[in-house]
Amino acid sequence: MFESLQMAPPDAILGLAEAFRKDTNPNKINLTVGIYKDADGKTPILECVKAAERQLLDAETNKAYLGIDGLPEYGAPVRELLFGADHPINSAQRSFTIQTPGGTGGLRVAADFLKTRLAAARIWVSTPTWANHGNVFRAAGLDVKQYKYIDAAGTGLDFDAMLADLKQVPQRDVVLLHACCHNPTGVDLSAEQWQQVTQVIQERELLPLVDFAYQGFGDGLDADAAGLRTVVDTVPEALICSSFSKNFGLYAERIGALTVVAATPDAAQAALSHVKLCVRCNYSNPPKHGGAIVASVLQDPALRNQWETEVAEMRDRINAMRQLFADTMREHAPDYDASFIVKQRGMFSYSGLTPIQVDELKNQHGVYIVRDGRINIAGMNPTNITPLCQAIATVL
Repeated sequence: MFESLQMAPPDAILGLAEAFRKDTNPNKINLTVGIYKDADGKTPILECVKAAERQLLDAETNKAYLGIDGLPEYGAPVRELLFGADHPINSAQRSFTIQTPGGTGGLRVAADFLKTRLAAARIWVSTPTWANHGNVFRAAGLDVKQYKYIDAAGTGLDFDAMLADLKQVPQRDVVLLHACCHNPTGVDLSAEQWQQVTQVIQERELLPLVDFAYQGFGDGLDADAAGLRTVVDTVPEALICSSFSKNFGLYAERIGALTVVAATPDAAQAALSHVKLCVRCNYSNPPKHGGAIVASVLQDPALRNQWETEVAEMRDRINAMRQLFADTMREHAPDYDASFIVKQRGMFSYSGLTPIQVDELKNQHGVYIVRDGRINIAGMNPTNITPLCQAIATVL
């Protein structure tokens, strides 16, 4: 049966990472896969994570299966991080959190729940959005539609077009929103724009699915949650998929969460029972280690403070690289205005580079960028910034 298969195309992002590994150019630069790197080009293990692991190693007594929804102590601190410690949702029992294998696992469980339990037919995503969103939702059987997001220049938000599209979304459809650090563009909504989007969601009785993969990488842990909190303060139901790959550096542990907000405690419990069934026929129950690290850090005041400091350090480095990139580009391409990079947030930015320019960067200069022009700012450092900007100036 396998003889009928043709080779599948490589993943648009992970395939580039494989090509980068095989490239023998000693000066190659990788700005593709969304992994944080420090000034030395390494992906560090956070000190708070190592401290939590040492505690867990000493205290752990078994390797038994977790429940379908994960560690019992995991959900409450995750919701406090999302909504704030004193938010009424946390005391009203209108929400629940399940531990998932990464944010992607949370998205797939959410998609299965929407398709099989709520009979949702369509989900609307921004143009552009994370490359894997469509794959995950279509695999679950959802029809994926798009609303406008980025402007014609490819470097800013076309909010009027976005709002006009959202006003045309059929009632009771699902709308995917990026809480902060929009992937792939780095272009986020302002507080006023979040208010307007939330008003449309409420008026059209849409169900928001908020992807929250980069909390803390934009302007701060609470600041980055402001848009999400605007939504849940107004709309009675929501799904939130969050990830700890980036802000905990736990890429290999695949640790995320699906949090569901319902209108009543009874509705929340009913939804939880169906979400568990979706998990059971997928991966059955989540792995333990990553969830235990996150729960330990968030519940220990000393580790929590250390974590917040380390997140701030990663965020500050990314923002410093944005400024350095804009300044260095001004030196090598005076006619090219890269100030938009400074205004964007998170690890990613839309550079405005064309596919032809991206191909030339890879083939002629060993600079690897996703073909749509998305660049990983965290891949920049003081050592590679000058050759990077020189290469970009050459292809402009």
